[in-house]
Amino acid sequence: MTTSEQYDTAATREGTLRAPLRRFRAAAVVTGFGLLGLLVVMVIRYGFGNPTPSAIYSPIHGAIYMVYLALAVDLAIKARWTLWATVAVLLAGCVPFVSFLAERKVTHRVQAHPAY
Repeated sequence: MTTSEQYDTAATREGTLRAPLRRFRAAAVVTGFGLLGLLVVMVIRYGFGNPTPSAIYSPIHGAIYMVYLALAVDLAIKARWTLWATVAVLLAGCVPFVSFLAERKVTHRVQAHPAY
């Protein structure tokens, strides 16, 4: 394979990952803020004995997380991640603040090495 063919392959791969990466990044940020919102409603529920905000917000948070899972799996398949990398990113959406870190790490890795 010549250098120009290698460049064309890398450029094509990066181009095919641009949209899935952008969608994943947005979902990771929304999920991160969604987890922070969930923390707030859990404090209200268990700290102040008011379950109403939790009853309203918890299903919304669940839907946000499902979108995050779908977009992370989509990016994982297109970027050809290992199973471990995929599971780690999926679990990152469960822990407050970790989805923000995962978003940065995934972005840097995908941009540096489109297939990891």
